[in-house]
Amino acid sequence: MALYEHVFLARQDVSAQQVEALVEQYKGVIEANGGKVGRVENWGLKSLTYRIAKNRKAHYVLMDIDAPAPAVHEVERQMRINEDVLRYMTIAVEKHEDGPSAMMQKRDRDDRPRRDGDRPDRGFGDRPRRDGDREDRPRRPREDRV
Repeated sequence: MALYEHVFLARQDVSAQQVEALVEQYKGVIEANGGKVGRVENWGLKSLTYRIAKNRKAHYVLMDIDAPAPAVHEVERQMRINEDVLRYMTIAVEKHEDGPSAMMQKRDRDDRPRRDGDRPDRGFGDRPRRDGDREDRPRRPREDRV
């Protein structure tokens, strides 16, 4: 049997319980056709890059599948029919990853480089004031308006 990673997107207006029901339905299809499902990760409701069928968000689900090709074709056929599934993608892999997927790994915000180049505050800092600095300019007299 071949190894696959399968990701599908469910509509934003279905509940989390309905998404779990979809996962169980497709698990049953795979197991009925001689395969098995390993890890299942629900990535939750995420924003889409562009609208799909008038949906701006979708529920993302990842499934690790160990099944023959006809089982995967049957799951994909049923997903095409189901109106709650917006998109799906199945990729053949050499082996399944251990541990959480890249989407589930929590990245610490402090680990990422800062966009401002690790500058200190935006004030003057340690540099001396120059002629062009706003605080050194004399105030212009206000002209009376007629």
